Amino acid sequence: MSKTKKIRVLAAKPGLDGHDRGIKVIASALMDSGMEVIYTGLRQTPAQIVEAAIQEDVDVIALSILSGAHDYLFPKIMELLREKGVNDVLVLGGGIIPDEDIPALKECGIAEVFGPGTSTRDIITYISSRVGVKDR
Repeated sequence: MSKTKKIRVLAAKPGLDGHDRGIKVIASALMDSGMEVIYTGLRQTPAQIVEAAIQEDVDVIALSILSGAHDYLFPKIMELLREKGVNDVLVLGGGIIPDEDIPALKECGIAEVFGPGTSTRDIITYISSRVGVKDR
């Protein structure tokens, strides 16, 4: 008989961004929905985020950024994940990201980008529909 595990999400704030209210709201909503959430805190480097994701064996990395450095930091995280052979983690972006930047982020491997005002229910539904529950 197999045991099912909860969806594990790493919530991270890459770069020098010092605002974390949004990611904390998202993390709380994900936990309330039954997911396990590991929050790395502020000012994480791409390497720190990737290492934490590997160590924690997460299903999802949820990145939040308000500083405008998404066009460098998000692709760097995707590059490091590929270098480490991590191809089965759903990576999401959120924060203040101009619409014209979203296609390039998706091209580098960011599955979806959620902007200000996105319902937490929409994010939960998106994650649940793409990750599902795994057997352990």
